[in-house]
Amino acid sequence: MVRPPHISQVSVAPECIQAFNDLKLGKSTKWIIYKISDDWKEIVVEETSSDPDYSKFREKLLNAKSKNKRGEEGMGGRYAVFDVEYEAEGGEGKRSKITFIAWVPDDAPQYPRMMYSSSKDALKRALNGLAADIQANDPDDIEHDSVVQRVSKGR
Repeated sequence: MVRPPHISQVSVAPECIQAFNDLKLGKSTKWIIYKISDDWKEIVVEETSSDPDYSKFREKLLNAKSKNKRGEEGMGGRYAVFDVEYEAEGGEGKRSKITFIAWVPDDAPQYPRMMYSSSKDALKRALNGLAADIQANDPDDIEHDSVVQRVSKGR
């Protein structure tokens, strides 16, 4: 397949991998939100947090903004990694899975949606040790219960 000239390969900033390794190595980081830079050339870290409160994390995704080609701001996509904790079935105790979330809301403008969809694999390839992967296009997809249900079932 020939790529149209307007879709460029977005690069992954080294800070993205560093932040992920901090989370993976059990440092205090609980979640990371990544965004594509305003010039659409590079994936960068927007925010990291040690706060395990999932509702605050979800709120950040829901309020994410991206600019379209004309520089107008609208609903935006994001990539995120969250260390999801859940109770294992059969009383086996707590488990956690480092979960990649591609947040590409259906309501976002076409250009950000296309860029976030087409650049996701570049970031996923750079992050070694992801245990689960969620494609989220609707606020319900990033409800805590929905995420835990999918992660605990290994999807």
